[in-house]
This record gives sequence, C-alpha cells and structure tokens, in this order.
Amino acid sequence: MKTSRAPILILAGIVLGLSFPLRAAPVSAVASTPVVAPLPPLDTGRTLYAHAADRRLSPASNAKLYVAALALDTLGGDYRVRTPVFASAPVDAAGVIQGNVIVSGRGDPSCDPRRLQQDFLAAFDPYVAVLKNAGVRRIAGDVVADATYFRATPFGASWTVDDINDYYGAEISAVSVNDNYVDVRVSPGAMVGAPCSLEWLQPFAGLTFDNRTTTTVAGGARSISVLRVPGETTVQIFGELPLGDKPELTEATVPRPAAWFAAGLKAALARVGISVGGAARGVRWPEVSAQTASDVRLGEVVSAPLREYLGVMMKQSQNLQADLIFAHLGELRRTATMPATTRSEDLALVGLREFLTRHALPVSDVIFDEGSGLSRNNLTTATATLALLEFMAKHGEAKAFAESLPIAGVDGTLRRRMKGTPAEGKVQAKTGTLRWTTALSGYVTSLSGERLAFSLMLNRFPAAPSRSASRELDEIAALLARYAGSRD
Repeated sequence: MKTSRAPILILAGIVLGLSFPLRAAPVSAVASTPVVAPLPPLDTGRTLYAHAADRRLSPASNAKLYVAALALDTLGGDYRVRTPVFASAPVDAAGVIQGNVIVSGRGDPSCDPRRLQQDFLAAFDPYVAVLKNAGVRRIAGDVVADATYFRATPFGASWTVDDINDYYGAEISAVSVNDNYVDVRVSPGAMVGAPCSLEWLQPFAGLTFDNRTTTTVAGGARSISVLRVPGETTVQIFGELPLGDKPELTEATVPRPAAWFAAGLKAALARVGISVGGAARGVRWPEVSAQTASDVRLGEVVSAPLREYLGVMMKQSQNLQADLIFAHLGELRRTATMPATTRSEDLALVGLREFLTRHALPVSDVIFDEGSGLSRNNLTTATATLALLEFMAKHGEAKAFAESLPIAGVDGTLRRRMKGTPAEGKVQAKTGTLRWTTALSGYVTSLSGERLAFSLMLNRFPAAPSRSASRELDEIAALLARYAGSRD
C-alpha cells in the first residue's frame, strides 16, 4: 500500500533574518542575503519554499527532536528505565539490614513531585515499597543514592556559566528528584524596609539563604533575582517586593542532587517507621560506586513508559529530561573495553550519528555537543531537521513522536502562541530559544487538509522592538495553516 507523503517547507534565517507578511499566498521573504535552496521532492515533487536550507545554524531546543527520534527508534515507546535497589547485607529475620541501602540510578526522570503535584516525600513511595516488600524494618547503615552510572560532569558539554545558575541548567545526575531544582517563595515583609520572607517549598535540599531583599512601599516595583555560585550551597536572593503584594515564586538549582534524593528517601522511610541508623548520602562519577558485586538486590523501581516522559521533555522543553534520556542512551552503548573516561553524552552522540547514517539522514549536517540544545555549539540544518521529521512521520513510533510535540494555542511551550490564528490546534511543533536564536519545527495541517512539515530557524536575528523573533515564526506557521494547496 502506497503511503501518502506531504510536501515540505524549509526555511532558515541567517544573520539579519527574515520577515514574512501574514497572508495566504504566495509565500514571500525578504532577507539581506537571500539564498534559495530547492530540496528533493518527497512525493508531490514540490518544495513550497526553501531559504538557506543547507546553512548550519543553532537549533536551540530543536535538538530535542533528534533526541526524541533517537530514543524512540532505539528503545521504542514502551521502554521503561529500571532502577535497582541493593543492600550491602541481607535482610535478617528481624527485618534489619546490617549495612547500607543503595539506590543505583539509571537516569529515571520520573521522580518528579512538582510536575505530579505530589507531596515531596510521596515521590519516594515506589522506593519505600521496594524495601517494605523485602521485609525491611531497620537499616543500620546509610541510605546511598548512587549516581555513578553516568560518567560525565554535572553539566552538559559547552554549556555557559550563566546557564548553570538557572533551573534549565540544573545538574545532570543518574539519580534525580524534582528536576534537580527547589522552588522558593518570596513574600513581602511585615513593614516597609523589612527583609522579604523566604521559604523553601521542598525540604532537604541542603541549601541556605543569604537574604538581600527589601520590602518597599505598596504599589512599587517587583524585582527578585537568585544567584547560587557553582559549587556553593548558599543561595543569594536579591530584590524587592511592595508591601502587601502577592508572593513571588522563583527557584534555585540543587548541587549534588543524588544527596538530595537520599535525604528525601531517608525521611520518607522514617515516615513509615523504617529507621535508618546511618547518614543519607550521594555519590557520583568519578567517585567510587557504593555498589559491589556481593550486594543483595532487594528489587527495582520501574519508570513510566518512554512515550509518557518524552511528552514532558518535548512539550515543556525540559532540558534535564533530555539530558537524562540522552545519557541513558549513551550508557546502553558502553562496553567493558571502553576507557572509563568516555563520557555518557559522547557515547550518545556516536549513537546519534549511527542512527542518522543508518536511516540515510543528512549526518554531515548535524554537529552536536549535547542533547538538550542548551549548547551554543550545536549546529544543524533545516534540511536535516526536515529529513528527520519526514522519517519520523513514517516511523512505527510516529504517533508517540507527533503527540509529544507542543500544540499551538493549546499546550506546552506553544500554549500562549498562535491563539486566535489559523494555526491554533493545527500546528504541532518543537520550539527552540536561546539568546539570538529562535526555532520552530514540526507539522501543520493546512486548510487544504494536507499535513506539511516545516523547519524554521532564526540565528542572530535583530527583532524590531515591537516584534519578537517568535512572532515572526508564528506568522509563518499561521500562513502554512491557511495554505489551500493547489489554489495557492
């Protein structure tokens, strides 16, 4: 049976970018250096429009399209991450472990009480259940979260120092919790001139406040900023809130998130009457793993299916989720003969190149340092991204891939964009944003009922004060949704 294949539109803005009027047809563009690159026909023999389609540009979070495709192709949508739980001594007749309990992380991203709207300690229920099912009543030693499965620094390759102060640059850890950042509520003080009130919304992060805030007169400006110097546990909160105004919610990244996980698990065990005689601690590579060959396996915690948390990664553009999936894919490739210093994400990058080569996708167009898109060194072309989108549209996991994408005016990073336009509910696309970089790539159902694929990237784009770069791309997406096929 012949499979119908849609026409494809490709556009890549360079340097000064492009400006598109919002009208049905024809598609037109103005650029300082116009370059039109026609692409091979897919099935109709038509390329609607291409500009600088083979120019390597920064994709920002459009890089997650590649991670999602690689994961679905390699693992399948039903794949689940399995996190084993070990004890350094057997459970005795009294239910006591005369040693440590070790959670041996594999990069499961689903311990996420914030997103699941759970009590923080409830996120540890699956791990508590493993110990209860094993008959454990007391742990004489430590609770250890072992994150040495990932062999890498806590941050992705070629991230900037500025990135790692913000929630989207949280540490990468094979044992993670709450996306590895803690929420902070800042409330005005009781009187003008008083410091604001600061509150952690999740416990046990091991951080302390340095309160540099002030309460100002009612009706004044609001301004709160957060700084945690890398490697330190003090969080500086700067700024001001007006007297009687509503609280401000912000966040701070947590160093060594495996230790945070261990502290939370210890508290969750105590809540159900399982005492821990020792400490809560985390280890990470290149520290020595807490697990040994003689350890007793107590059970395992199984994640949700890949297709479920892939939707979180794509719709919310969640960097840590992408980093965990990518590093996990890398570690699945590791062999005993590989050097111990070979990084997890480097193995994943090899896997990505092999995936592109195996499926005859433009491998030479794709030069990545990491998977989330936070690196400014990641480069790809609109040609490569469109080839990937076409491939995934015919893939066995096409439904999972498409459903993971944000929908214009409905959800994810597109929930507030393109509302009230022909694109609302018709565009499924991955956003991408870095300073001076804006991207939007995915699928659109046009007025004619055709399903089009498109890739739009703007780099070094000087948006007018009244027009953002994302608005430029949204108008193109709306124009595609109004495309009437052969009538245009």
